[in-house]
Amino acid sequence: MRFSVFTASTPEWTPAEAVRKLAEQGYDGVEWRVTDQDDAPQPGFWAGNRATWPLTGLEADLPEIARLTREAGLEFSGIGGYARSFERDDVARLLAATATLGAGRVRVTMPLLRTGHYRDLFEGARKDLEWATALAGEHGVTVLVELHHETIAASASSALRLVDGLDPAAIGVIHDLGNLVIEGHEDHRAAFELLGPYLQHVHVKNVAWQPVATADDGTVTWAHDWATLRAGQADVGAYLRALREAGYDGWVTLEDFSTAVPLEERTRDNLAYVRALAGA
Repeated sequence: MRFSVFTASTPEWTPAEAVRKLAEQGYDGVEWRVTDQDDAPQPGFWAGNRATWPLTGLEADLPEIARLTREAGLEFSGIGGYARSFERDDVARLLAATATLGAGRVRVTMPLLRTGHYRDLFEGARKDLEWATALAGEHGVTVLVELHHETIAASASSALRLVDGLDPAAIGVIHDLGNLVIEGHEDHRAAFELLGPYLQHVHVKNVAWQPVATADDGTVTWAHDWATLRAGQADVGAYLRALREAGYDGWVTLEDFSTAVPLEERTRDNLAYVRALAGA
């Protein structure tokens, strides 16, 4: 397995700082966040993230993205795009940019459940993915569908329904350990077997559910929050063993959104932790 970091989780670093620090710590690659984001008084994961490349004007930034990545000695594990499957112009731009960079693969996000009736959303996304897969094939890159809570593809089973029958050389699935703690968990071994050739990328983060309120009748309300790799509910070691037993030897991208540990210490410790687990 090769390890990278998704720069959504490194908001305090500029792109130059991100690749320098990740290379120094021993990472194999970087997964760049690409989206037009809101400004923020302080750098945050989703707004004001300094390690994010804007989608607007992306083409002009491609030489700098390539230079920074390669001069640091890192590979592209992929491009973390945020274009929805139905935003075809933006998807086309991301596919072309991924091909230009030689980054191999790019995430295309799925419709949110709250935006319509599930069957309608699913049918529309399937048509969009058929179109995107054909275009990805022309570019020689791969579209990635991430297992993500509150979307139409929260589980391996639902993602397989979306991509089944499409060319696995041009479309695949990101299996995301942390997201599945929130919604969509299935037995990992079964999920890997189910996805087969569509299992093409992995994201690792962790999540914990916490009680946040108790009603007068004793009913407890729970909420999920990001946790360190060690402290969350997912067993990272068991997950990596299951991946290895399934024959997966691709990218494992870390995206730790916990904040209990300072960023540079967090990324360094996470790499040591997963490498030790993967080799155990």
